[in-house]
Amino acid sequence: MLNVKDLVVNYGAIQAVKRVSFNVQQGEIVTLIGANGAGKSTLLHTISGLMRPASGSITYLDQPIQKLAAPKIVRAGISQVPEGRHVFPGLSVQENLQMGAFLRQDHAAVSQAFEEVYTYFPILKKRRHQDAATLSGGEQQMLAMGRALMAKPKLMLLDEPSMGLAPLFISEIFDIIQAIHQAGTTVLLIEQNAKQALKVADRGYVLASGQVKLSGTGAELLATPAVQQAYLGG
Repeated sequence: MLNVKDLVVNYGAIQAVKRVSFNVQQGEIVTLIGANGAGKSTLLHTISGLMRPASGSITYLDQPIQKLAAPKIVRAGISQVPEGRHVFPGLSVQENLQMGAFLRQDHAAVSQAFEEVYTYFPILKKRRHQDAATLSGGEQQMLAMGRALMAKPKLMLLDEPSMGLAPLFISEIFDIIQAIHQAGTTVLLIEQNAKQALKVADRGYVLASGQVKLSGTGAELLATPAVQQAYLGG
């Protein structure tokens, strides 16, 4: 579904991503784990069209997308849930969700998408008229995920969905990620909570200093001593 090959991305004079290659097959959950500064978010921003690579290729459903503008990438079926959630303050929960569907013209299907989102996140339905800025951190994360689902993505990019959340919300968020995946959405997950991410992932890649250092199934990486020592506290 997604093939990233020899990708190089620069921040000014700094090479943040250094010839990274990885792939995501349709129907998988794939996770990228690594410390802060490893290049994970830069990779997602580049796949989403928010940054341009210096070299390398990004192929989605057999089509090159590394030169496409972000709206065209969303239309193609890729939605990103950004790190830090970035809900729109001053807009209600319902209006924030509507923003996720701004490229869609199929009004009946958009109405159905609202119901699907509210099925995943019943608390959002209760708070649909509330200013999004007044939600808790966990509720804002749910709203950011719901907003991405409103675009009806084939591939969802999740950037640190558990960051700053209480353990109860973290467990709930990962349950919802699995439910979204089981409903047919392929997932590329960036997550500092490596243990949780590798538990739900079909496959994973370990990034360090802008490069892929290890790859394998989620279970294989969980059992790898180097991963345990660096990311799992043991």
